[in-house]
Amino acid sequence: MNNIEEILSWCEKTAFDLNFNHAKQWKNNDSKRVIVGYLPIYVPREIIHASNGIAVGIMGTGDRKQIIKGDAYYQSYICHLPRGIIELALDNNLEGFDGFLFPAICDCVRNLSGMFKLSKKGKFQRYFDYAQNFDPFIGGTFYKHEMEKVLDDIYNVNGIKATKENLNNAIKLYNINRRLIEEIYDIRQKYPWRLSAVDTYHLLRAGICITVEEHNEILHKILNVIRNERGEAMDNIRVVVSGSFCEQPPVGLIKSIEMAGCYIVDDDFMLGSRWIQGDIADNTDDPLGAITDAYLNQSTFSSCYYDVGNPKGKRLVELVKRREADGVIFSAASFCDPALLDRPEMQKECDVAGVPHINFQYHENTGQFKVIKEQAGTFSDSIKLWA
Repeated sequence: MNNIEEILSWCEKTAFDLNFNHAKQWKNNDSKRVIVGYLPIYVPREIIHASNGIAVGIMGTGDRKQIIKGDAYYQSYICHLPRGIIELALDNNLEGFDGFLFPAICDCVRNLSGMFKLSKKGKFQRYFDYAQNFDPFIGGTFYKHEMEKVLDDIYNVNGIKATKENLNNAIKLYNINRRLIEEIYDIRQKYPWRLSAVDTYHLLRAGICITVEEHNEILHKILNVIRNERGEAMDNIRVVVSGSFCEQPPVGLIKSIEMAGCYIVDDDFMLGSRWIQGDIADNTDDPLGAITDAYLNQSTFSSCYYDVGNPKGKRLVELVKRREADGVIFSAASFCDPALLDRPEMQKECDVAGVPHINFQYHENTGQFKVIKEQAGTFSDSIKLWA
């Protein structure tokens, strides 16, 4: 694939393949390979790569699969994501996965890890707890131990130990991946018409279903195109979208925001791919320590992350200024307690800084976007007329 349209079409298809055929084919080429599925938001994919594995993000079903069995496992007043993932598990979409990681996002995902264990899905099911104490001797020691438990889980499946050399090599590859993604965002900040927010979303979401080597090659090809002028500039405002870090918004919602006159110059849609800000040390005698240090000191902001010493509202305002955005769209999944509890404080910070903002909620299989489009369009017009 060399043509950008072909690449983006392939990314869209791969991103929403609910059978994860590309990853399964990769595994079938070597009996020692493993697939480790992980829930949003972030896990250190480097350690899985170093253990001859592929980390595959499971972001729910979106509007691609009807939820029937999953509704029997959860009450109605929670987000849609866990029900969709249970549906995938019960319909055997996840057959061939060797293990599953459930990062510490909220109680719904904590409970989901228990359901997978009771249902005997995969050879291991691990609740991956985020360290919330950032003292390297306390939170750092805890976080490193969490990674060691995952490495032991994988070793018990394929018998492969993650060596220092393999860990450093994996860190190098993911450093490249993060740099390439951030270059795309930097280009889109100045020239957002060169690659739409929807195409950017497909590009990043496909990256969590394939090897990092393949994704880096694709990112290079995309950058070779968008470094040059492409598309047509519109009279749109620039916005940052915040609150969509876990359950993913429907693609139609992203498209509706852009069609309403808003260029999305930054977002938290696929936050796990951008969680670590900057490079991780990739030539050390203690690569797990390097990953731990990056988590403690280079993590982005999110509602699943303790932030007393570095408030996320102020960091959001800093992001808005850095991206030279005109406003913020708070877009959270319905019943997403972490995002909705944080929103008032983040809105206050925007008010203090004079940053315009609006908010709405969605769920991953929302089918109608007219109201959202009208709201975003009014927001765009008001900024252009009166800001």
